[in-house]
Amino acid sequence: MDHDGHGMPADLPPFTLGRGLEFSPEPFFLTGCLLALALYGWGVVRLRRRGDAWQAGRTVSFVLGVLTVALTMCTGLNDYGMVLFSVHMVQHMVISMLSPILVLLGAPVTLALRALPAAGRGRKGPRELLVAVLHSRYVRVVTHPAFTIPVFIASLYALYFTPLFDFLMGSGAGHIAMMVHFLAVGLVFFWPIMGVDPGPNRPGYVMRMLELFAGMPFHAFFGIALMMAGEPMVETYADPPASLGVTALSDQHAAGGIAWAFSEIPSVVVLIALVFQWYFSEQRQARRSDRAADRDGDRELAAYNAYLSSLQARGR
Repeated sequence: MDHDGHGMPADLPPFTLGRGLEFSPEPFFLTGCLLALALYGWGVVRLRRRGDAWQAGRTVSFVLGVLTVALTMCTGLNDYGMVLFSVHMVQHMVISMLSPILVLLGAPVTLALRALPAAGRGRKGPRELLVAVLHSRYVRVVTHPAFTIPVFIASLYALYFTPLFDFLMGSGAGHIAMMVHFLAVGLVFFWPIMGVDPGPNRPGYVMRMLELFAGMPFHAFFGIALMMAGEPMVETYADPPASLGVTALSDQHAAGGIAWAFSEIPSVVVLIALVFQWYFSEQRQARRSDRAADRDGDRELAAYNAYLSSLQARGR
């Protein structure tokens, strides 16, 4: 893609899926994605070499999550997202809602805790530092629903409906910082809800579902607001290049439709994951109860039967 002197795409042809998927690497995100895949791969190989199992599904999920980040930031989507609100909204929805879910289903924290070697008594290595971070007050705060839900919502309304968005889009560094923010907010929002990796806040399954549905409707409301607006609401996209062949208002309406429709996808994915987790958790609990009963000769059941017999004897 050709760019002007300010780093903005210049004279882009009308958007097509083929042009949007052309490789156009963004150095920061390309480096980050490659590093994430390399570290995860190192962890899996380390476990396998010492004979420990690691679910293939988790690896596939993590790789897909990282690839969705690369897809939004290292292709033509990133170039078109600088001048088309609709394409930018695809980037935002994927990197803040789909990518975090897939990455978290890969259980990267669990993998790190199992793969990193212990430093030994009295010393601190990477594993000990990771454990300390997981138990820190900071992580306890940033993963609490009282923090994650407002930040998740503010990433829409306080960003797009204030001059902050235009300021960030005015420079390459600001744009990268905004995308990193979207990814980070998605990770901390879905982390306690997914419940795959260890963390300080682990609510029950019903509460997790409530947290999920507390945040999702605001994406739909945001999308509806964009679709119903009679004039451009974001200055950055108020005057799209003529070469794109779109008007600012039609582009904004398309962006609103994407935000409204996309809010349903992660809800369904997370809900399915929670139902499966809940089911397997109940299965594990049942197996533990059966093993305990086998060990103590079903002592609890015998005691309960004796209690019923004593009641019956008293009634005679």
